Amino acid sequence: MRVKALGILLLGAALLGGCTKKAAEPAKAADGKVTTVRFNYTLTVDGKKIDSSEGKPPLSVTLGKGQVIPGLEEALAGMKAGDKRVVTVPPEKGYGPYREEGIKKVPKAALKDLAGLKPGMVVNGQAAGQPFQAVVKAIGDKDITLDLNHPMAGKTLNFDVEIVSVGPAGT
Repeated sequence: MRVKALGILLLGAALLGGCTKKAAEPAKAADGKVTTVRFNYTLTVDGKKIDSSEGKPPLSVTLGKGQVIPGLEEALAGMKAGDKRVVTVPPEKGYGPYREEGIKKVPKAALKDLAGLKPGMVVNGQAAGQPFQAVVKAIGDKDITLDLNHPMAGKTLNFDVEIVSVGPAGT
C-alpha cells in the first residue's frame, strides 16, 4: 500500500510539474537575438586606466547593432545579470591594427585655426565628405603630419565588466 501511494504522488507531481519543474533561468545576453545589456566597466590599456563607468550610469548597448567593438560584444553574449568577467580584446577585434599608411602630411592651409596647435592635440576635419579625427604628430614650416589611426589602434584592450541587467531590446 505504501509503494502504491508513493507512486501516485510521484505521478501527480510529474503531471502537475510540481517538484520536477526547474526554476526559471536568468536572462542571458544572446548572440543573434536583439538583446539590451546594461553593464559597468573599466577599460585598461598597457596597465593604465583609460575609461570607466564608475560614478556614471551603466553603459546600455543592444547586441548585434555594432554599438561596441566586436570583441567586447562577443564576450557579453551569454552573460547574465550579476556576472563579472575580465575581457581581453586583441587589436583585430578592437580598433584594428596600427597602420603606417594612416600617417599623412597635409598642407597647413588645409587646416583652419592653427593658433595654439601642438603635437599630441586632436583635430577634427572632413575629407571626401567624411568626418575624421586625427592626432597632430608634427608641425613643419609648410606641412602638418597627422595620425589618422584610432588612438586605440594596435592596442590590446582589457575590460573588467559587471552585468547589471539583460533584457529584450529597448529595456
